[in-house]
Amino acid sequence: MSWRGKRKDEEDHVSDGDSEGHAPPKKTCKRDPTDDNSDEIIACEISKNRRVTVRNWNGKIMVDIREFYVKDGKQMPGKKGISLTKDQWDVLHNHVEEIDKAVNGTS
Repeated sequence: MSWRGKRKDEEDHVSDGDSEGHAPPKKTCKRDPTDDNSDEIIACEISKNRRVTVRNWNGKIMVDIREFYVKDGKQMPGKKGISLTKDQWDVLHNHVEEIDKAVNGTS
């Protein structure tokens, strides 16, 4: 096996979880500690580099589901993700049962 294949496998493993076999981070509800002026609340850490936040952006409440990366020791939001307005979140939230049934393969 070439070093490139092995390296890619290691990178994929690290990005999807903790390389030491620890459990994924638990759900939290806290203010973002890196920004004192932030109106951002971390609602849920989905994995090591993915989280759901609720924030006030330009006077609108947004639900942000996004990947993060580390730059200069700080967690920074990446391009991969989606920001939902309160109305869009409400539509998604109202359809959770249908989505859950589709994911679980029942109708």
